[in-house]
Amino acid sequence: MVASPVNKLLVGTAIALLILPAAAWGDGFQLTMELERGVPARASLEALRTRDRARHRRILQATAPSSAGVVDFPVEGSADPFTVGLYFTRVKLGNPAKEFYVQIDTGSDILWVTCNPCNGCPSNSGLNIKLESFEPEQSTTSSTIPCSDQRCVTAIQSGEATCSSSDSSSSPCSYAFQYGDGSGTSGYYVSDTLYFDTVIANEQTSNSSATITFGCSNSQSGDLTKSDRAVDGIFGFGQHGLSVISQLSSAGVAPKVFSHCLKGSDNGGGILVLGEIVEPDIVYTPLVQSQPHYNLNLESISVDQQQLSIDSSVFATSNTQGTIVDSGTTLAYLAEQAYDTFVNAIITSASSTQVKSFVAKGNQCFISASSVDDVFPLVSLKFTGGAVMTLKPEDYLIQQGSVDNAIIWCIGWQKNDGQGITILGDLILKDKIVVYDLANQRIGWKSYNCSQSVNVSTTSGKNEYVNSNQLDTSASSKYSKLRLFSTEGFILLVYILAAAALL
Repeated sequence: MVASPVNKLLVGTAIALLILPAAAWGDGFQLTMELERGVPARASLEALRTRDRARHRRILQATAPSSAGVVDFPVEGSADPFTVGLYFTRVKLGNPAKEFYVQIDTGSDILWVTCNPCNGCPSNSGLNIKLESFEPEQSTTSSTIPCSDQRCVTAIQSGEATCSSSDSSSSPCSYAFQYGDGSGTSGYYVSDTLYFDTVIANEQTSNSSATITFGCSNSQSGDLTKSDRAVDGIFGFGQHGLSVISQLSSAGVAPKVFSHCLKGSDNGGGILVLGEIVEPDIVYTPLVQSQPHYNLNLESISVDQQQLSIDSSVFATSNTQGTIVDSGTTLAYLAEQAYDTFVNAIITSASSTQVKSFVAKGNQCFISASSVDDVFPLVSLKFTGGAVMTLKPEDYLIQQGSVDNAIIWCIGWQKNDGQGITILGDLILKDKIVVYDLANQRIGWKSYNCSQSVNVSTTSGKNEYVNSNQLDTSASSKYSKLRLFSTEGFILLVYILAAAALL
């Protein structure tokens, strides 16, 4: 989802996450966190669309002007492309350290966890996890951020914090995030220690830590009060100065870049890293400046190499329109003025005796006994700077069933009714390396088999070979191989594993 912290539903899988330091921090030392994915029941295309649209109401509100071994994690059950879940990780906070399950959200900025007492906060979770609450007074290293603190002043300027004129300089720096669907959370900021499990050479483990600022939630409302997919908080991966990625980068602990590669096949999988994938042929386009989300300038759409007759102004960025990259949106959404032109072009290109076209519950669908790659066209999205994203039929079609020996496919791109926002969700982002280079304000991508290894930059002067079971090192190259991401600071590595149906 591309908004402030709130429940996010994803097509995805369980994840394991590692942070590793580069040579400046010593050889063979890795910092690890563990991510998991809760998977509820199978969802229909209509259910996916309904959940996505709930998130998109928050998008519109947020865009309105306002101011050396590898841990191998177990795989339970299976995942498929129709499953809707959420990504979450375990983080340890405070002294003594306490573990919390927090949802990973690339569309928000702040890490916050439930505190005690809390009004409206769930006491149990349908994800089969034990919910916890953070108690600042029980941590010997915790301190409340006052209104006079520069971190609070900066957060107030960006709308991430509030301090009223009646508050004294020592009053807690507060926040209140409200969403268009009625959900919300409020609390105050604290500073405390974030602990990581570390893996060093020969599969030995140790601990490391960093002091960060995060939110202490004492009130939740709307969907955040529901227990079916409740977690202890939200881990925002946005660009704000108080996001964990920004804090670690400013401290010289981590680079200001993260990447993911989500496997699109039935068993899921993939990787997410705090670091830069350096595979050849990654193309980049600039991020639109001064936007709260990951906005790109989409210039045109082509179907079967024919550019569609869509005015480029339809995709121009403003407070009410533009193109957003959001790994928290399951499907993909086209601005209303572009949608019908796109669908008609697909229908025209796929017209043959091998394909039967029909409409089901407002969705354009097809029945075909042939491979979709043989009868459906390629789609190209052209962005500023000449960067082109080429999409296969599986990037805009969703398999919805079968009849006799034929497969039923429906267009997974949805019309953003009454809205000018185009959202590139998981349906498009899967089976691609996607790099969020925040330091250089750009996003890059390339089509990729996300079950294979990837190259990443490192300053250690040696190769690192990583898979889900092991890590080997050998001298010579300045690149790492197989799901390893290195920079001058720490490296964050996430393994995405297939998850079980927990509901």
